[in-house]
Amino acid sequence: MFHDKARIYVFGGRGGDGSIHFRREKYVPKGGPDGGDGGEGGDVVLIADSRRRDLSGVRPNQKLRAGRGGGGGGRLSHGADGDDAVLNVPVGTQVFDGEGRLVADLAHANARVVVAKGGTGGRGNKHFAGATRQTPRFAEVGLPGEEGEIELRLKLLADAALVGLPNAGKSSLLARISNARPKIADYPFTTLAPVLGTVEMDGSQLTVADVPGLIEGASEGIGLGHEFLAHLERARLLLHVIDSSEGDADERWHTIDTELAAYGAGLDTRPQVVVLNKIDLQPEPPAFDIEDERIVRVLRVSAATGAGIDELKRTLFELVPQEEVVPTPEAAELVDYLVYRPQPARRAYRVFRTDGGFRVTGRPPDAAELEAILKAAGAREGDEVEMGEEKLEWQ
Repeated sequence: MFHDKARIYVFGGRGGDGSIHFRREKYVPKGGPDGGDGGEGGDVVLIADSRRRDLSGVRPNQKLRAGRGGGGGGRLSHGADGDDAVLNVPVGTQVFDGEGRLVADLAHANARVVVAKGGTGGRGNKHFAGATRQTPRFAEVGLPGEEGEIELRLKLLADAALVGLPNAGKSSLLARISNARPKIADYPFTTLAPVLGTVEMDGSQLTVADVPGLIEGASEGIGLGHEFLAHLERARLLLHVIDSSEGDADERWHTIDTELAAYGAGLDTRPQVVVLNKIDLQPEPPAFDIEDERIVRVLRVSAATGAGIDELKRTLFELVPQEEVVPTPEAAELVDYLVYRPQPARRAYRVFRTDGGFRVTGRPPDAAELEAILKAAGAREGDEVEMGEEKLEWQ
């Protein structure tokens, strides 16, 4: 089954704690603090993979957790950074935050986005030594990583896309011109999900997409094909397939063109090749009297007999634009490497580990957040928590 949407939860790794350590060597009994810093928490990263066709590899409500940073050690040893959690997604995947805002568009192979940044590692006690405090017995606790809910939506990247009414013969046509093997039957809505095929000629290749047939009102959510109109947005050329055996090709063209215009996203201005299919079912070549500047070619073919198929393939390689269609200005401004921060990274407080427990400086967070941070830092029953001049016991 084809999957073009997925919702996942991402958790950046927590930073490692700084070390409380003092140099103790022979002949150096009071060498001072040498506690190292904790490692950075791992990031959650999405990478566009050209080998993936859809989002079927993403489990429903999948949780991605990056690795935790290692703790610092003595002799200024730095803790290891946490492992990144990497998820490969198809090229053309868009990333939306929990409020439905677009934060990344992975429109090119190997494009990547960090959707949850790992927490910063805590500083070791070496950083807190000074003229008035030569033996600091506390170190900074690593911060939790970012976390959030994101939605993935796939928009297929194809050089050309087949569009038309149900049972126009789009799947049969795709099977004729490409290596795709879609389901073919003599009834409407045989195609229930988009299908990609590769067309080859003289060593060159193009990709062609077949989406479920559209009906009147599809742009308003009527019928089956409306769910897949988004997959037409990035096609450089539309192949408007019409069943010419019914004798009303002009009316059928207007029906689909109206839905494309109502949907928007540039589909109403995209160049079209009108393909009059099933010419083998009529004794005379079918008529087509519409003149429109978007119609760059009118072809008469038969997917059943193969008539006109070679001309159709030559037309594809001749007319597909060399430059990709960019649907929106916002998508054009997105770079190939992005860092998405679902939560503010800066905090109004800091947490330190001490010999007897923990110290919280700055403006303390609310009780629930503080409890979660201390718990993640490894607080145990009986540990002492200092907040200003107040000392509490962890329960």
